[in-house]
Amino acid sequence: MILILMRHAKSSWGDPMQEDHERPLNKRGREAAPRMGAWLRAQGFTPARILCSDAVRTRQTCAALGFDVPPELRPDLYLAGPGTILTLARAATESPLLVIGHNPGIAEAAEAAVDAPPAHPDWDRYPTGATAVIDTQARRVLAFAVPRDMAED
Repeated sequence: MILILMRHAKSSWGDPMQEDHERPLNKRGREAAPRMGAWLRAQGFTPARILCSDAVRTRQTCAALGFDVPPELRPDLYLAGPGTILTLARAATESPLLVIGHNPGIAEAAEAAVDAPPAHPDWDRYPTGATAVIDTQARRVLAFAVPRDMAED
């Protein structure tokens, strides 16, 4: 199976009274998410199914990717650990499966799903918008990128 693990795009910290779950994307995140969707399509990885945390920033990231696949909003993916993420992925039959979530769970799930990390300087940081495409049977990274890798329009 092809598993795509994406951390939500950059979110806003503009309102200190706002609950974490309700934080939206900031301008940078709204610009980065469509570039990551375009990158996935260019790599040939259009998801057949999308599992998405129900937080505002993950839902907005998902919408901005531009896929014609309605996401399955999952409260259990909000701040989920790697065990939850990988259990959901193993139960899925659709491939590619895109999971959009939060750190540290998404980064830890990516690390646990592969035998060797890619030679990308941001793999260990797994910054906002970071996206790994993983062949779960071969336990290897097929592609990995972060928004800063994409050329600005």
